[in-house]
Amino acid sequence: MQDLLPVLQVLIALGIVNVWILRFGRPSAWRGGAASNMKEEFAAYGLPAWSVAVIGALKLLCALALVAGIWIPALVEPAAALLAALMLGAVFMHVKVTDPPRRSLPAFLMLLGCLTVVTL
Repeated sequence: MQDLLPVLQVLIALGIVNVWILRFGRPSAWRGGAASNMKEEFAAYGLPAWSVAVIGALKLLCALALVAGIWIPALVEPAAALLAALMLGAVFMHVKVTDPPRRSLPAFLMLLGCLTVVTL
């Protein structure tokens, strides 16, 4: 299983980059509430506008640390743990706005992936 850890780290990082860079301003079937982009999604959750930049920066830094962790293993556990906490928050935000459960599936899968990385 340890051999698959770097693969999982990269997959998680690519997922974060996809959501926070490539699809940031685009509609998605997974967006919370009736949002059509990331800023609207955070507003739907009742979060302040500045939180988009803070959460985005934290998630992207964690993604970078997961990839760098392939060569610097000490980065992996803290990055995966912080990302797991952020993903838990994302799942709760979907629940807060009473999204259908499937909308929180990507965040939930990321949470499971991060918890797997932390426990290996």
